[in-house]
Amino acid sequence: MAFKKVWCALALGFLLPFSCAHTDFFTSIGHMTDLINTEKDLVVSLKDYIKAEESKLEQIKKWAEKLDQLTATATKDPEGFLGHPVNAFKLMKRLNTEWGELESLVLKDMSDGFISNMTIQRQFFPNDEDQTGAAKALLRLQDTYNLDTDTLSRGNLPGVKHKSFLTAEDCFELGKIAYTEADYYHTELWMEQALKQLDEGEVSSADKVYILDYLSYAVYQQGDLAKAMALTRRLLELDPEHQRANGNMKYFEYIMAKEKEANKSSTDSEEQEKETEVKKKDYLPERRKYEMLCRGEGLKMTPRRQKRLFCRYYDGNRNPRYILGPVKQEDEWDRPRIVRFLDIISDEEIETVKELAKPRLSRATVHDPETGKLTTAHYRVSKSAWLSGYESPVVSRINTRIQDLTGLDVSTAEELQVANYGVGGQYEPHFDFGRKDEPDAFKELGTGNRIATWLFYMSDVSAGGATVFPEVGASVWPRKGTAVFWYNLCVVQSTGLSVPAIPRVQLCSGTISVCGTEHRAECPCHSQGTAVLWYNLWCDCVWYRAQG
Repeated sequence: MAFKKVWCALALGFLLPFSCAHTDFFTSIGHMTDLINTEKDLVVSLKDYIKAEESKLEQIKKWAEKLDQLTATATKDPEGFLGHPVNAFKLMKRLNTEWGELESLVLKDMSDGFISNMTIQRQFFPNDEDQTGAAKALLRLQDTYNLDTDTLSRGNLPGVKHKSFLTAEDCFELGKIAYTEADYYHTELWMEQALKQLDEGEVSSADKVYILDYLSYAVYQQGDLAKAMALTRRLLELDPEHQRANGNMKYFEYIMAKEKEANKSSTDSEEQEKETEVKKKDYLPERRKYEMLCRGEGLKMTPRRQKRLFCRYYDGNRNPRYILGPVKQEDEWDRPRIVRFLDIISDEEIETVKELAKPRLSRATVHDPETGKLTTAHYRVSKSAWLSGYESPVVSRINTRIQDLTGLDVSTAEELQVANYGVGGQYEPHFDFGRKDEPDAFKELGTGNRIATWLFYMSDVSAGGATVFPEVGASVWPRKGTAVFWYNLCVVQSTGLSVPAIPRVQLCSGTISVCGTEHRAECPCHSQGTAVLWYNLWCDCVWYRAQG
């Protein structure tokens, strides 16, 4: 069966490429597109099966209609009918032969082709982990971009091309997944949405009794006893014999009586604080700032700082390749300096990089400071692949281009890392370089720390997908065909070493300190790094390292 199916690239140095296994579909839109074509193939196979069943039933129907007319005539005058020798012969023939053939037709299984195809395709299906991962992505997008459940359920999202909605059963499933994670905040949101849609008359297999059972417990776990009791009463109106609800009701009434005796009540502000506490309990300290930056609510530059940002034609410090054909460069941020190069990678180069990377995409990993090993993490939801210059003239040409424009030696750079983000894909606040408590982070590579990062954007996005720097309040938004560049580390001024606008790698052999861009994140997206909202983001990145 044939399988039918936007990217971002990072240049990261000297990490080993991973072989691509078709797992963790939810972490890469690039691999999820294959599932669309798999499903399309199954639909074609299913329609073929339906046609075969319809053809079979049509033959049986014609046979039944013919026999119905024949027996109606014969039963009116059986002896007279059989008095004709041909009728007698045909009766013997029908009962001895033709009814047996009809039996074989009725027993014939027309589903063999469909079942066979289904069996083959099933090995490429997502699993429970993928379904849970996709559900968590929706919850992550909901929090990061302050989306209410009704907006998500109705599919009223900014910039989407293909509007889709969630049924009451879908909302119930999201609530159950949140419940299994002890995430009672989202359990309440999605169970209430499922209940709302059923109350509005939606026809669904979702059962209000089950929804109310989950909802009342989730509400109780968040401390709203009165609401939990009200929901339990509603459940008992639908199912008076519900054993757990009856038990819970007695317990709730006992707790309520004790609270009344102690004359305890919560103010609205306290309840709001409690809700925020439940929602944010597993967030990083800088999570709020990170989410604001992802929504475009970050630091606003003063007019004075904005005046320091310029656009220009840049020739790579008189590089011979760019003297007659300089590239367009614009400032994204002033302190620290982040620049963007425009029209720096062509559509043809982007497609080549994507085609080279896609077969190798595997779940992106992070460096575990405790074990020193590479491992997957819930805060990095994407797939990545590594490309070397010798593998393709296109990759080699891209590496040379970066070297010419940055003045950094590509021999100390990591291989080109191509990343594709999945549903709600993100990379929460992290450091591109090894910190003081990670002195041996890059020992195996035989190189120094990551001095600088060059990030290509290989797709446009409709919403979300910013690369954000929480420490300085900067947000950089994806634009296909552009690249952004910044330094992670710089030479300490006290050493006496000067730092030119485009420093050479050799200068970094001195004492190195953080330049201010040390902490960055990719916002959730429907496809890119940072927190991507709804789109398929591809990017590639290169990290330049100090020598030794």
